[in-house]
Amino acid sequence: MLVSSTLFIFWVLFTGKLFSLNGLVNGKQGDPVPVAQYQAGLMLADSAFEAELAKSPDGITRADSLYKLSDKGVVEIFAGKQAADGIFPTCKNTIIDIWLPLIGYLTFFCGLLNLLSDSNATAKLAGVMAPFFARIFPEIPKGHPAYGYMTMNFAANFLGLDNAATPFGLKAMESLQEVNPTKEKASNAQIMFLCLHAAGLTLIPTSIIGYRAAQHAANPADIMLPTIITSFIGTLAALIFVSIRQRINLLNWVVIAFVGGVSAVITLLLVYINSLAGLEKLHFTGNLSNAVLLFIILAIVAYSIYKEKEFKAKETTVFDSFVHGAKDGFTTGLRVMPYMIAMLVALSIFRNSGLMHIVLDGFTSALGVLGVDSQIINAIPVALMRPFSAGGSRGFMLDAMKTYGADSMTGQLACLFQGAAETTFYVVALYFGSVSIKNSRYTLGIMLLVDLVCVLAGIAVVKLYF
Repeated sequence: MLVSSTLFIFWVLFTGKLFSLNGLVNGKQGDPVPVAQYQAGLMLADSAFEAELAKSPDGITRADSLYKLSDKGVVEIFAGKQAADGIFPTCKNTIIDIWLPLIGYLTFFCGLLNLLSDSNATAKLAGVMAPFFARIFPEIPKGHPAYGYMTMNFAANFLGLDNAATPFGLKAMESLQEVNPTKEKASNAQIMFLCLHAAGLTLIPTSIIGYRAAQHAANPADIMLPTIITSFIGTLAALIFVSIRQRINLLNWVVIAFVGGVSAVITLLLVYINSLAGLEKLHFTGNLSNAVLLFIILAIVAYSIYKEKEFKAKETTVFDSFVHGAKDGFTTGLRVMPYMIAMLVALSIFRNSGLMHIVLDGFTSALGVLGVDSQIINAIPVALMRPFSAGGSRGFMLDAMKTYGADSMTGQLACLFQGAAETTFYVVALYFGSVSIKNSRYTLGIMLLVDLVCVLAGIAVVKLYF
């Protein structure tokens, strides 16, 4: 991605299609893109216009172009907006807006996870989930702590608690790395876990509901059921695809009963939520995830205090155990930082080079030739951008709702594509980077295939539901 984007940048620069490289390095998302400039005063016909420019510090728009007069007496012409932050702003914002908050989440939740470990609660969680996990993670020893961490990760994802899911997931990946025979190559268990995590089975897409409410949707929460169905299909697809690749037999009563049980829970919750009135529904869904998170925190601390003897046997206390785990969370954050910056800078260059726009246009044009409904085509940029950039796909989603309406098929599909998928490339870099895995094997291919399944399922669900 980085090499092809950089080569494309130099090609468009030398062919005259790109005027300046400054935006690619120093520019910010949404900045006007310079396309030309000339020395003021050289063209007499423009003298009156230049005098007007001198009185307009914000510039003057003419024929979809923005004209500004610089302090050096140069008239600069801008057209369009920069797609993403440049290299330096991306590095800065990755640290300030993503990495530092992640450090906070990791520090707190890894402290809680260490309480689970020292109180032997992970062993109990592992025992509960062992019958199911033993079938889909046959290489992991029975009762391994990774079972407990994965359970917490899946539960947090299911409730839409992304900030909590990431620390749980990173801890699960570290735990799985302990039994990985080849440390620089992803194990079967790590691939299965990451693909299931990325499929992102979510009960309450809180942020998507909020965006729809801001765009004046008639019923902002109506996207919830389609999102659950689509993400559930994606999760099943991930489970099936990885199982086929790893030759795992899913046709046994434990797996079937577990999938059926999860389906029943989802169905009962949906029946109850749909029985509520509009404001009651928003109030319930808004409180459910946060209430469960607070309950989890309370349960971990209360159980740890109850099992204080376990801490004394390990020559520690509840508080010291939390601090020790928090330090591990901080160390994990330091370890993943280079991978985050590398991936996000590469995506910045890819977007700002214009190569991503060409790829998106190519896909949408091909779909148009195939006779795909224009309402679907208008939402496809969200689906294509989602694996690369959550922020970029969010921008496309908001633009689709603003342009075509939040309750249009395009607006509904855009929300579904945003809520039922994951930022695939970022997830691969973050999770495998946290344990220094360099060979991800077939992980990325399956995750992108699952993304495709979610897109096709989303289209079918929207057509049937709305």
